[in-house]
Amino acid sequence: MASLHDRIEGVLLGTAAGDALGAPYEFQPPRGPELDVAMAGGGPWGPGEWTDDTSMAIVIAEVAATGVDLREEAAQDAIVARWLEWSRGAKDVGIQTRSVLNTAGRQGISAARARAESVSLHERTGRTAGNGSLMRTAPLALAYLDDEDALVQVARVVSELTHFDPDAGDACVLWSTAIRHAVLTGQLDVRVGLHYLDAERRGLWAERLDVSESSRPADFRNNGWVVAALQAAWSAIATTMPAEGALASEHLRRALDAAVRGGYDTDTVAAIAGGLLGAAYGASAVPLEWRMLLHGWPGKRAHDLAVLASAITRGGKPDDFDFSYYDSPIDTVAVHPHDNKVLLGGIGVLRQLPPEVDAVVSLCRLADDDMRLDMPHVEVRLIDRPEHDENPHLDFVLTEAVQAVERLRAEGRTVLVHCVGAYSRTPTVGALYGARHRNVSTEQALRDVQAVLPGAHPNRAFRAALSRLDPAVVRQSREAAS
Repeated sequence: MASLHDRIEGVLLGTAAGDALGAPYEFQPPRGPELDVAMAGGGPWGPGEWTDDTSMAIVIAEVAATGVDLREEAAQDAIVARWLEWSRGAKDVGIQTRSVLNTAGRQGISAARARAESVSLHERTGRTAGNGSLMRTAPLALAYLDDEDALVQVARVVSELTHFDPDAGDACVLWSTAIRHAVLTGQLDVRVGLHYLDAERRGLWAERLDVSESSRPADFRNNGWVVAALQAAWSAIATTMPAEGALASEHLRRALDAAVRGGYDTDTVAAIAGGLLGAAYGASAVPLEWRMLLHGWPGKRAHDLAVLASAITRGGKPDDFDFSYYDSPIDTVAVHPHDNKVLLGGIGVLRQLPPEVDAVVSLCRLADDDMRLDMPHVEVRLIDRPEHDENPHLDFVLTEAVQAVERLRAEGRTVLVHCVGAYSRTPTVGALYGARHRNVSTEQALRDVQAVLPGAHPNRAFRAALSRLDPAVVRQSREAAS
């Protein structure tokens, strides 16, 4: 099971990953198995660029990160004002959301005016149950991890700022409480908040969830409707649950693939599913190839989303983590014994980057100032605390890190692989890369890495993972499976 902090970071990352994965396929019919689903971009969206789903969630997250109670009118004023500002230059805004914000904005934007227009629209049309409030609800769970009753209140009132229909409010309550439960427990349970709904509506929603679990995402063609969007998202998750013994980290990828293949409002359904999957499995389960690409309004990337998620849970308090790493040999550096275009080092090398390096794979926590914006920079969530198992997807993460190095090398780049002091994480990834690169055992590759990094000593868990990931062992496992 992912650590609490990993799961916190996974909420916004999962949302954005699903959003950007689905963006190129929006409004298209269901995709058959013969067609790819890739974070390739399309239409107005670049590869890895998120849409209005994540952008509106980020607004909520940024206000929540100041530590205010989102049930307060002033906090909601700040949210709708920022939404209106964003909408004026956004590539895409939902029809219902734009209508409410523009009408309220002409009177002087405030939460009260937005809600009044939301009510008026509902009374005039009876059709305000779009999925636009559900797609942005994920960060609310992070703001109220310690108070589920308050979460239920805020989920409904923030939904009503643009979507007054009770179906929209119910959906946000169910999904927000499910995300909170997943962050706290690592478990996927969309029914955990059913008892918060009005008695006469609980049975209706229970039936809707039953239908979701016995259907495919593609069966919910009208997924612009909040009910169908929730059903499609939960169907994608429920119908791809991992078998016993399977890698839980793969569920996130498979479920988001299923959400997108369902068709129609693909970015929103996948964003909704991604928030819950990220909450259950953590940031470490989000594929690095996706994290490398993720970006969007307001100029944020994957690193920023993880930092923002963590800031919400601190409730406005500063991050007390010491990024100086003053007690570590941070200037360690060596050339990889099997590839002279790969450097192995500590964080000091990142801060004084050799001129030949044009890509970085970081294996430790970084301050904002350490992130390189002028070259590919991959941030891997790998924790070196052998006394506390904080790497629930260790084999997956190590393999992903090495594959990131391999992709960058295939582009002809010189890559720095580093952690804090090149003591445990860096030699582990370096050894696995060397074993795959030269087709030698991980034991031999580790000895070769230690020869150039004499102080290197991977912890016990990392050494065990290297044994499992040895190329010969992996080949034998694949042959036995076939």
